Amino acid sequence: MRLPTALLLLFFLPPSAALAQGDTRITFLGRQLEKGRDPRARSQAALVLGQTEDPEAVTPLCGGLKDPSELVRAAVAKGLGALLEPKGLDCLQAVQGEADATVQAAVAESIKAIKAYQARRPRFYLSLDALKDKTGTVPADLVKVTEARLRSKLVRRGAQMAPEKESKAAAKGALKKLGVHGYRITAEIQKTDSGGLRLALLCMTYPEQSLMGQVEVNAAGAPPADLLKALIPRAIEEAAATFDWSSET
Repeated sequence: MRLPTALLLLFFLPPSAALAQGDTRITFLGRQLEKGRDPRARSQAALVLGQTEDPEAVTPLCGGLKDPSELVRAAVAKGLGALLEPKGLDCLQAVQGEADATVQAAVAESIKAIKAYQARRPRFYLSLDALKDKTGTVPADLVKVTEARLRSKLVRRGAQMAPEKESKAAAKGALKKLGVHGYRITAEIQKTDSGGLRLALLCMTYPEQSLMGQVEVNAAGAPPADLLKALIPRAIEEAAATFDWSSET
């Protein structure tokens, strides 16, 4: 395993149309789902929301479970099943008494999919500290959204998240039961000299908290929301490769 004290991956993102749409896509699709006149268009919006892998899509999808069209409600249930977010499971379980048979089947299938996803064997155990904004300029709600996206991507990468304020004894017990390595991540949003943003992930062993190193990814040339959304998967990819996150013990 490589144990660097710092690893810098520098890239610049031009203000392209694709990037500019990154953070507004959920809003646009949510509006289509809520206000689209054609049930087929609303259904398509629900299915696309389910493919975004973005926890922000849970809110519009859960609202869509009240749509008057059975076609749309079934699509929304499928979208939540594809999204695989825990909060989506709560919404689906709340409508298990759905009257329409097609919607009821979609709800049941998606509940089963999310529960299977949650029960899968993790690749590693992870304690994630609250995301810190060291720039002092990122809005609090964007910091919150970025942390949720970071957490969601880590889970998709194979992490089982440790409870907050977990005792050392409890952590060791969980690691023994799971048979995986434990890590602690401290994430920070920082400014770059070029006027862009940096996402830094400091990695330690868990629960011993021995320093393993830090990875940093930088980006510039777009609004903060778009930069942060683009930085998250790149930072996680670098950390996974650098610190060899795996289930091998």
